[in-house]
Amino acid sequence: MELPETITEINKQLADLFGIDTASLRPMWRVVFSDDQYEKRLTEYSDKGTLLVRPEVRILPKYKQWIQSKYILEHLVGVPEDNIDELAGNKTSYENLWTFEDKNGNYLPPKIEACKFIINTVHAAMHGTGNLKKYNDPENSQEAYLAERKKTVDGLILELFGDQSSLGGSTKTGESVAYTGPSLIGSERNN
Repeated sequence: MELPETITEINKQLADLFGIDTASLRPMWRVVFSDDQYEKRLTEYSDKGTLLVRPEVRILPKYKQWIQSKYILEHLVGVPEDNIDELAGNKTSYENLWTFEDKNGNYLPPKIEACKFIINTVHAAMHGTGNLKKYNDPENSQEAYLAERKKTVDGLILELFGDQSSLGGSTKTGESVAYTGPSLIGSERNN
């Protein structure tokens, strides 16, 4: 798994861009590897799965039961009062916001551009803030703005998920043929 950027570089940029929790001095956002994450949890079961006489706090895997060998974008959030005992008294916890994988569950490397896009989208949805500007430039048309926005989103989708068309694999192996003549789609479908 070769990474275009180191996780240390990504996490430093995330802390610089999106801040830290002033109480704990931990970054609000971070990228981690799923198999490396553990947390203290109150459990009724032993490591072998047998029922304990009384619940106890144990260090348990956080993600690897569900997400194996992938990077995750986590957000530091407050733990609801009802769940504080379950998390051994911790008042904050990092929670999974995005798993770096394609639509088939295959590994994707994390990238700072993808992290920024996801975080800004979350901020815009939750608080109406972030870098997701609405159309407000009177000198440009709304169509131009939407075309530019589509180009940006399409680029991010390609970067995050790659070419996942049904011909993607067969064009690389030489099993498909492409038509390169004039467009067969009428102009009314392109408008």
